[in-house]
Amino acid sequence: MDFYDLDLSNPVLDALDDMNFVNTTPIQEQAIPPILEGRDLLGVAQTGTGKTAAFLLPVLSELSYGDYPSDAINCVIMSPTRELAQQIDQALQGFSYHLPYISSVAVYGGNDGIRYEQEKRSMQQGADIIIATPGRLISHLSLGNIDLSRVSFFILDEADRMLDMGFAEDIMQIAKQLPEKHQTIMFSATMPEKIRQMAKKLLNDPVEIRLAVSRPADKIHQMAYICYESQKIAIVKELFAQQKPERVIVFTGSKVKAKDLAISLSKAGFNCKAMHSDLTQQERDEVMYLFRSQQTDILVATDIVARGIDIDDITLVVNYDVPHDAEDYVHRIGRTARAGAGGSAITLVSEKDQLEFLKIERFLEREVEKLQLPSSVGEGPEYDKTLLSKKNNGRRNRHNNRQGKKNQSNKPQAKKSQSKKNLDKAQTQPSETQKKAKKKQNKQVNKC
Repeated sequence: MDFYDLDLSNPVLDALDDMNFVNTTPIQEQAIPPILEGRDLLGVAQTGTGKTAAFLLPVLSELSYGDYPSDAINCVIMSPTRELAQQIDQALQGFSYHLPYISSVAVYGGNDGIRYEQEKRSMQQGADIIIATPGRLISHLSLGNIDLSRVSFFILDEADRMLDMGFAEDIMQIAKQLPEKHQTIMFSATMPEKIRQMAKKLLNDPVEIRLAVSRPADKIHQMAYICYESQKIAIVKELFAQQKPERVIVFTGSKVKAKDLAISLSKAGFNCKAMHSDLTQQERDEVMYLFRSQQTDILVATDIVARGIDIDDITLVVNYDVPHDAEDYVHRIGRTARAGAGGSAITLVSEKDQLEFLKIERFLEREVEKLQLPSSVGEGPEYDKTLLSKKNNGRRNRHNNRQGKKNQSNKPQAKKSQSKKNLDKAQTQPSETQKKAKKKQNKQVNKC
């Protein structure tokens, strides 16, 4: 669909022309019309499908008509990370190029006091659009720096990631500050149960859009090492020793591992930096600048970089830890083979992660090529392809056992035989001796 087929305002369409944006992506085609109609929306689509434009374009279009207060905050966009908040802000600047009267400010932690005061001043003056991380916005709310009582649009981007990072209570606290009448738009890359529960609390009769998670690009050469956890560092060092690493991202499952691995690789002589949530904003900006400008060869990162960061020339992605689900796997390796280029992805699969990797292979509908371990690291464990079927069989057996017990408890008991009935009756009926003793006792009581 052409953007001109949508009911967007002329200034927004002019900006799209300047940026050579012609055709919509599927999420944009399906999401923009209901947002323009004022409907709440729940959209599920993976990173890289154009979700940012899907919510920015209709909101800017509505604000461009001037029907909203100029001295109030009209839109709040929540982002899980500073990097994604910055990226949304950059996209906003482009889309609003012909709307100079619409103001915005990005609000996130990790910066100095001067930046904090700038955020405070912009919000108090009534910036039209606030792009914020939950923790920073809560900080401003607690100090009375921001008034959300006239917000018209409340947008949650990468909602699943925000919940994974523990921001559920912050989001609900922010939502309580909004006016009763407002439009809520929630986008998520995945749809776990906790997202459904939050959607029920925040959304009113929403339009639901769910795009299937696409498979990784065909040009990504996917490979895996089956290894022990203790062999991982040696494998990575051997891998980089055989071929000089250039434009490589290594994903770890925790910030502690990211720090330790970056230190280990640096000591081994590799040009490496770590990217994780413990860094200040200035440190993050510096790390990303060095990597983008190719002054750093290897970026060791948590999933903070898996979504929403545009770096087009990554040659290799290494999953030091197997991601929790197939969708995260797609997000990670999708950092390579972008813009039509080729790329490679290598996953280190330890014994405890074999089941998760089997699930990923089932999602991919293919078996990922298994590489032979370098001789220097020794032999690894066997790859047990039956783990998935064993788990399913175990579930099935437990289900059958529960059903059997349930059926047994509901089964009507057989009727007692006549002899059994007589025996029970005899046991419950008093004997003649007992009857005489009872009469004698009653007579004595009456005499008294």
